Amino acid sequence: MNPADHKTIVIGVTGASGAVLAQAALRLLEADGRVARIHLVVTDTGMRLLAHELGIATHDTKQLPSLLIGGPAAKTEVLPDKDVGASIASGSYPVDAMVVIPCSMGMLAAIAAGTSDDLIARAADVCLKEGRRLVLCVRDTPFSRIHLENMLRVQQAGAVIMPAIPSFYHQPKTIDDLVAHYVNRVLAQMGLPQEKAYRWQGQVKGNAREA
Repeated sequence: MNPADHKTIVIGVTGASGAVLAQAALRLLEADGRVARIHLVVTDTGMRLLAHELGIATHDTKQLPSLLIGGPAAKTEVLPDKDVGASIASGSYPVDAMVVIPCSMGMLAAIAAGTSDDLIARAADVCLKEGRRLVLCVRDTPFSRIHLENMLRVQQAGAVIMPAIPSFYHQPKTIDDLVAHYVNRVLAQMGLPQEKAYRWQGQVKGNAREA
């Protein structure tokens, strides 16, 4: 492995719907040879989300990564969301990119306001102040003016806003197809493009059906 590819990634999971997106992202990052270390932070409502949408619940958070990916998760360390003194809370700790997936509107507001009162918000604040890649996979609908203004504020501060919106031009056949395409695009925004990602090559003439 090239030393430049020893990347450290932070994944934050909040209580917005979309646990399957976090699961898919963790699986791909664990399998990515360019990633050496993953820090996983899940809020209390994020834990409720994993239990409700994926049926995953445990009192031993060290088991959470392996439960999520369905196998060994040697790269992933779980950090308590209440531990604002953890490694990723400091700009002196090297992190290459961070994603909050899914990102609730409450977490978006905390990041936009710079409150840093839990580890996800603090780690995101560190990414912004250090000029590191921060991707927020916001998940709610419809958006209020407050939501939109908070998105604009964090985008102007350097974050990437990627609403959990599916696309259909790759002609998905299953929910897994939708999830994979979206998560692949998220990882590309983090500087980790995936080989199996669908890439648009232009529309083939005569492929459209006429009514």
